[in-house]
Amino acid sequence: MSDGETEQRGSPQEIGSIPASERAPWQQSGRLKNRLYWLFGFQAEVKPGDYARIGMVLMLLKYAVEAGVLLLATGLLLTPLEFLIPSMIFRERILAGMPESLGWLWFLWTLPFMWIAVSLSVRRSVNAGGSPWFGLMVLVPVFNLIAMVVLACCPERRRGTIRGELPVEPALAQIQSALIGIMAGGLLAVGMVFVGIYLFRDYGGSVFLGTPVMVGVISSLIYNRQVPRSALASMFLGVLSVAICGLMLIAFALEGAICILMAAPLALPLGALGGFVGKIIATTARRPVRGAVTAIALLPGWAGVESVSHPVREFQIMTAVEIDAPIQNVWDTIIAFPDITAPPPWYFHLGIACPVRGRIDGHGPGAVRHCEFTTGTFVEPITVWDEPHRLAFDVAEQPHALRELSPYRHVHPPHLEGYLESTHGEFVLQELPGNRTRVEGRTWYHFEMYPQQYWTLWSDLMILRIHERVLNHVKQHAEHHSSLDVNE
Repeated sequence: MSDGETEQRGSPQEIGSIPASERAPWQQSGRLKNRLYWLFGFQAEVKPGDYARIGMVLMLLKYAVEAGVLLLATGLLLTPLEFLIPSMIFRERILAGMPESLGWLWFLWTLPFMWIAVSLSVRRSVNAGGSPWFGLMVLVPVFNLIAMVVLACCPERRRGTIRGELPVEPALAQIQSALIGIMAGGLLAVGMVFVGIYLFRDYGGSVFLGTPVMVGVISSLIYNRQVPRSALASMFLGVLSVAICGLMLIAFALEGAICILMAAPLALPLGALGGFVGKIIATTARRPVRGAVTAIALLPGWAGVESVSHPVREFQIMTAVEIDAPIQNVWDTIIAFPDITAPPPWYFHLGIACPVRGRIDGHGPGAVRHCEFTTGTFVEPITVWDEPHRLAFDVAEQPHALRELSPYRHVHPPHLEGYLESTHGEFVLQELPGNRTRVEGRTWYHFEMYPQQYWTLWSDLMILRIHERVLNHVKQHAEHHSSLDVNE
């Protein structure tokens, strides 16, 4: 019988005499509470067997739920290979069939698994006698699976819990260390924006994943270096540091408010995660500052590799509407619809490109469609003119996707140029019984901001809202003219 089995079968007194750091989660009182604390907390050590078993169970749970939901919602099967490979090479086939809300639920569902992966990996690295910094490798694509295998195989070498916080400490000392931590995190964020975005021209995982985590880690590391403080305070400091970094980027005219707000749902939880990890590192690492300098130095390298390794992928958005009008009336409206006079929804007032009017110069293939937005004009040469069933076009010129909100008059971050590009589009008309028509509008586009699993949620949403505004206007105009024809 193993030692673990002996402990499990011992009497309550015997189990109670075992130090809390040596008990498995299921051996402690309040099982559910302790299991959750073991998964999400920062003090309980993680042994290799537990790490491997729990990791496998959580991976299978995540795959089973995602595959099942996607099969029910879209009729498509998520294969194990598509689940494990972090790129979108396979997954874009799956995500293209998702309902809009399901993509956001997928993102929210992923966050606790990311937290658990980092929490267990950092503590497992400490338990294996290694550096807690190694646990952060689970955030790096490709290397994460290798790191998990290494951590599951490394034997236990270092026992004992991570030091907790001290209950009493002068408030001034806490504020001083917190401010120093926030300033250090801010310098790191501004530096990575210059290196990753302005030097390498890459909006990648190093900027949107690595930097928020490292900002939280650095601020929390400084906050906990002299005196261990509470995990909750450390996590709050990580979130606060990331939020202040966003305000700094706006204040220095490096970014606009819209991009910062879009990044917030991703960056703020990662800042909390970084604050959590920073506390662990501060209370376990022998040379936390040296490790921090090394980790920071790796971020520009990550950005450099990403800048030359991202494949260009094409995404498709389709929106459909049914119109109570004959197909020819709908066709005539599509090729020459008047100004869209309906008040735009609130989100267009934030600076997102809003469609205003459209016209076509010429007739048949070779004609040019001009679709005017609040940010400029799309120039779209017609490639297919199949009246009244299909109108297809390429995109030769296009305006910016948005105007950034900023206290300054001219803020022009790099992501406005060439990172979101429409390539072509089409309208497909289908005649329905009762003089009705179904119209499908499609847009194909490239989007080179990463992780694309997150950023395409925003781009899809923006393009869908543009489609809806145009198609609803076509519907209203075509139905109005059809009613006039009937009355005449």
